[in-house]
Amino acid sequence: MRQTRAVADLLDRWRAAARGAGAKPGAGSTRAGERLLARWREPHRRYHTVAHLTAVLDVVDRHAGLAERADLVRLAAWCHDAVYDPRAAGDANERDSAALAGNVLTGLGVPAPAVAQVRRLVLLTAGHAVPPGDRDGALLCDADLGVLAAPPTVYDSYAAAVRQEYAHVPEPAFRAGRAAVLGGLLALPALFRLPPLASRWEQPARANLRRELATLTGPPVGAG
Repeated sequence: MRQTRAVADLLDRWRAAARGAGAKPGAGSTRAGERLLARWREPHRRYHTVAHLTAVLDVVDRHAGLAERADLVRLAAWCHDAVYDPRAAGDANERDSAALAGNVLTGLGVPAPAVAQVRRLVLLTAGHAVPPGDRDGALLCDADLGVLAAPPTVYDSYAAAVRQEYAHVPEPAFRAGRAAVLGGLLALPALFRLPPLASRWEQPARANLRRELATLTGPPVGAG
């Protein structure tokens, strides 16, 4: 029953965001939301799950006043990891997720400029590099990276879940690839752009990233 209520709440949030973006009444938004949720529930996912979607939406809702068009940010949150294949190369997942967003929202009658904005926002999550003054992009990317600032035990669970998603990758290759990702994040001028989030999250997030990076670049556990 609890799960049913949670799903119903998520679908309510999806429909509200779609309406706010200009979707036509009766255009099948419930079915579209159900199909997106089915993607977020794919069995190979361990971190990029409905729980991650909900966490991102919660941050967006709490700070919606900082966005220019919060409903478009919400729709981008729904779509940003809708396509998630750990075996995909480069930014293929983000590009495919953006294409899916375009197809879904166009089918719901969302105006073309709003569809284009959602697609653009989804693509930003590939590298989380946000142009200056892009409040919608900043909110989405800040929300997407929020887990980085979690307490260490929660962060460690996140990192372990990501490793499970990449179980097909041998340990040396995973360590190198994950270290490159973490290094790229640490090289960003700022992980979080919106002042209310940056003031709380920037330092704990960088501490978590440096701590994980040290474990990846050091000797494997049990070595020696």
